[in-house]
Amino acid sequence: MVANFLIGLREGLEAALVVGILVAYLVRTGRRELLPQVWLGVGAAVGASLAVGALLTFGPQGLSFRAQEAIGGSLSLLAVGLVTWMIFWMARTARHLRADLTGRLGDAVAAGRWAVLVMALLAVGREGLETALFLWAAAQATGSTTSPLLGAGLGLATASVVGWALYRGAIRLDLRSFFAWSGLGLVLISAGVLAYGIHDLQEAALLPGLHSLAFDVSAAVPPSSWYATLLKGTVNFTPATTWLQAIAWVAYTVPVTVLYVRQVWPRSRPATRARFERTPATV
Repeated sequence: MVANFLIGLREGLEAALVVGILVAYLVRTGRRELLPQVWLGVGAAVGASLAVGALLTFGPQGLSFRAQEAIGGSLSLLAVGLVTWMIFWMARTARHLRADLTGRLGDAVAAGRWAVLVMALLAVGREGLETALFLWAAAQATGSTTSPLLGAGLGLATASVVGWALYRGAIRLDLRSFFAWSGLGLVLISAGVLAYGIHDLQEAALLPGLHSLAFDVSAAVPPSSWYATLLKGTVNFTPATTWLQAIAWVAYTVPVTVLYVRQVWPRSRPATRARFERTPATV
């Protein structure tokens, strides 16, 4: 639930910031008549995201076990790839997000009402589709639907309130620090989803090593215990992990974390010392 709350909070806050930038631009430029097009685009994006989530949840139910595991594992890997791309994209373009969105919205306003609607749909829909896919993968990993949906719903509701308060100027939030640290948390969550996707593909006999365990700590961490549930709900930790899962987890977590930290918190270069040439004093 904690992991899904973080996913819903981060993705929802990104979408809220996008909507706030679009609305503020139209209000500031005196084009309030185009606000309904923005809200129609946002509503269409939300509807499309819910439809994708429903399709992912109910679509594979009539398939065989191996087919379901193959689809689940493949979509989990796709979700990890999309979220990883989103984390690095946000870290790279966060400071230029407002200028980029307002520039594209200015072009859409010049093109007409439908262009504004399409832009709002695409800008918010990208966040919504990523959220639907990643939440579905996280729900599959935890083996439950109620808890992930509850956590994500609370995260989205919190993001909506925070986004509205930011737009109204009621609160101030260091967005750069928030996205930096939440991105680091999403890296760990993505690593767990990746390991679960690998296990699904092993269950579908598409990858080997299903019965080759790297470790089994079920005696020390019983799957039914509260702390096992907490670990599974946050980082998708499983007491019995295969070698392929462990290798994939390490191969993803270490390089992605190093690259992310270097991009978000770059080392400050030492200041170059000025060189002074001493000349003999003249009397």
